[in-house]
Amino acid sequence: MNQGSHEERLRSAVDTIVPADGFPSASQAGCLRFWEAMLAGERPEWRGRVGAVLDLLDVAAGGSFPELDQEQQYDVLERLAADPDYVWFASMTNYAFYAEPTAWSMLGWSRDPEGGWPRVDVPPLDRTPVIRRDQLLPRYDAIVIGSGAGGGVAACALTENGRSVLLVERGDYPDRTFLAQDHLRNARTDVGLDHRTLMSSVENPRVLQLEDRSVLLPASDPRWGSNAYTLGGGTRIYGAQAWRLVPEDFRMATTYGVPDGSALADWPISYDDLEPFYSQAEWEIGVCGSTVGDSRLARRSRPFPMPAMPLTAPAQRLSAGAQQLGIRTLPVPLAINSVPYGGRSACARCRQCIGFTCPIEAKNGSHNTTLARAAATGRLHVLLGTRTERIVTDEGGRVTGVALRGDNGGSVWRSLVTAADVVIAAGAIESARLLLCSTSESEPSGLGNNTDQVGRHLQGHLYGGALGIFDDPVNDYVGPGPSIATNDFRHFNTGLVGGGMIANEFVPTPIGAFCYLRDAGLLPLHGPSAKAGMRHLISRMQRVVGPVHEMTSAESRVRLDPVVTDNFGIPVARLSGSNHPEDHRVQRFLGERAGEWLSASGATTTVAWPPPPADHGPSSGQHQAGTCRMGTDPGSSVTDPYGRVWGHPNLRVVDGSTHVTNGGVNPVLTIYANAFRVMRHWLASEFSAAPAG
Repeated sequence: MNQGSHEERLRSAVDTIVPADGFPSASQAGCLRFWEAMLAGERPEWRGRVGAVLDLLDVAAGGSFPELDQEQQYDVLERLAADPDYVWFASMTNYAFYAEPTAWSMLGWSRDPEGGWPRVDVPPLDRTPVIRRDQLLPRYDAIVIGSGAGGGVAACALTENGRSVLLVERGDYPDRTFLAQDHLRNARTDVGLDHRTLMSSVENPRVLQLEDRSVLLPASDPRWGSNAYTLGGGTRIYGAQAWRLVPEDFRMATTYGVPDGSALADWPISYDDLEPFYSQAEWEIGVCGSTVGDSRLARRSRPFPMPAMPLTAPAQRLSAGAQQLGIRTLPVPLAINSVPYGGRSACARCRQCIGFTCPIEAKNGSHNTTLARAAATGRLHVLLGTRTERIVTDEGGRVTGVALRGDNGGSVWRSLVTAADVVIAAGAIESARLLLCSTSESEPSGLGNNTDQVGRHLQGHLYGGALGIFDDPVNDYVGPGPSIATNDFRHFNTGLVGGGMIANEFVPTPIGAFCYLRDAGLLPLHGPSAKAGMRHLISRMQRVVGPVHEMTSAESRVRLDPVVTDNFGIPVARLSGSNHPEDHRVQRFLGERAGEWLSASGATTTVAWPPPPADHGPSSGQHQAGTCRMGTDPGSSVTDPYGRVWGHPNLRVVDGSTHVTNGGVNPVLTIYANAFRVMRHWLASEFSAAPAG
């Protein structure tokens, strides 16, 4: 079939899925360019599938789909509405359409804040510590692997203590515009394309071990377990909810017992042990918030350094509904400047925050706080685009450095760098993978793994909540979105173990809104009604959701795959396990509470968050934790209470992988705080943190 007829068939298909109706059709908005780019370059493996869908349309049409009149074409699409290949094609066409500013105009949506961006001085990205491979020194005082929340704290503490530090980051350090544009490749948009902050699927797949088969996961698969690969890690693009765990979160086994089939355990430290470092993190990173209305308020040594953001219009609706139900509410704490802080401006409250970098650097992450301080010492070297192949030990088993690999224009370079100390902060999956790859004669299964604990207790956050539809518009599109929450359901829910915080959601992108409405069964896949439905519903939609405090399992874990390797020939992570039944019970409970809250606030339709599919595997997404559990017994943990890998006093872990449990809230503030605690213990009186700006 010639190219012209193919283009005609493709145009007819996409324009029937998203037709012109006073607003541009799919092809008029650029969807043909999207498909051409996919099939010619980014996803050539889709050519056969797209061709099969176009053939399917012709078969269902009894001839030529483009030659049918519009009503006949809609009838064909309805008859194919359950075909998985057609559903995929129609979904991708909608995603491409709603990624375009043309569609945003139709919906009254813009990435910009109301009134435009303020005129502020935006600090330039500090690239002075970034070195080339040929500038790499043979030895440093310390090597830090990973530049997210924990790695940034470690690099800051060490350099301010006078030590030379090599920070190894697998990702790059892209400009702000690169991480503030593309809705299709946003880290919060799972549409089958590699995220801009991930390594490509070809370079770094993972394997999911299910009961009956293994599944090769591309990086774009939500089961892959996403971490951002960029300087600053996930803190550069996160939503920045900055919650503290509460005392019961550290004593889950003591508080509830251990459910059958779980490995629920207490932390080796208490809330009181971590509290001073929560305060340090809030002040040094920069967190806005308020304790007013916090029903799980625990002791605090300092107030928040910044006031909470003002309530948005949806939050005001939810506040009134909560009062009717007797629910106590509080503002959502955020690592975002509500007022100028740390030498940077206040949040402009734009409509795209989570998954994107902040154009004016009002969102506080490692790259503009701890790593900026480390860079200012002149003792930090940052090596980008580099994999740590393994931790190196000497004949006596002492850690002596790291083996590095990188890409040199298509060829692989290798370097061995020595150090007195090594710090791992690569995220729960990659930190475990690195330890497992670091074998020796005395530890043939990996560093710290002689009792088979490395990689176990992989956890993340199953989410529970509900979507509500109101009769009148409720969204003011004031960012970042999460404005009101309740802690009423975090603990002591009758008949349940644990619980979770629930809050209203971030301002959704148009693609996000389409996905939410489709998943809730409230929006057709194609035709005039789907397009009109989006225009009507997006301003009337509000979600209330929150993370489930998961029960841990020793069988939810990370191993090395025996066959599959990454582009450097290093074994990839093999994930296995699933959520505990108690997690699903808490998920349903939070969905019910969220639905009641939305209804009391005026929603006339509510739909609970669905359970994960049977082949979902373990929770391993952006809040991954647990694979290097800290403890007091080497037989049941990987590190001691201060992050030191058992048997290796100069090897520490400072990311979420040391967390025994993950709480019913976003864990990043706990990662920051625990890293500050570990570094304070390590450096003792030598480390005195500089005051916040």
